[in-house]
Amino acid sequence: MSRRIWLPLGAVVLVVNAVQWVTAEAITAAAWTHPPYSYATNYISDLGVPDCGAQFQGRDLCSPMHPLMNTSFALEGILFATAVVLLARLTAGRTRRVITALALAHGVGMVMVGLFHGSAEGPDYSLALHMTGAGIGILCANTIAIVAGSLRSLRLPRAYRVFSIAVGGLGLLSEVFVGASENTAGVFERGGVYSWLLWSVVTGTLLLARHLRRPAMVENVPA
Repeated sequence: MSRRIWLPLGAVVLVVNAVQWVTAEAITAAAWTHPPYSYATNYISDLGVPDCGAQFQGRDLCSPMHPLMNTSFALEGILFATAVVLLARLTAGRTRRVITALALAHGVGMVMVGLFHGSAEGPDYSLALHMTGAGIGILCANTIAIVAGSLRSLRLPRAYRVFSIAVGGLGLLSEVFVGASENTAGVFERGGVYSWLLWSVVTGTLLLARHLRRPAMVENVPA
């Protein structure tokens, strides 16, 4: 596949993926009205729980649009992994293998999140698989952002490299504080998720803009 195809394709998929997640989340959250969904106290995973009226960790759960959010979870994993694997061609050797492995692990993790729900109402293995998938997805995506910030082969500005490392680091740090307070659990969880979604939009936009403006500047140079 020519670079003129895979580079812009990977960049566009990164952006589209972030947009589909935020859109699906907003629609699903808006449909949750009894009680109203809270971005501050509810986990993102609550939006995918199919058991209306269930209670988990003191939260009343009722997500009428749960199929949409679960589809978005799985789709995010597939799209993100696809985009990063394509863009990993901008690197070579061990760096490419590491990025590819992280992307594929993230993809598998997020598909698990979509298939197995974060509720105590289902089988014990379902919640365990959900939490495992979420942990893998969050860890791998934020690590990819940090690794991307260390690469010169992307031929992006120094400001981007600083941003990439910072946003990935803050994403991982946010997850440490998820359980600190019930009133802020949703805020910190989103810090660990929105970090890689923001990274996706910025990275995809910059790579696409550079490709369209001066394709020759984006070369397949080993990291």
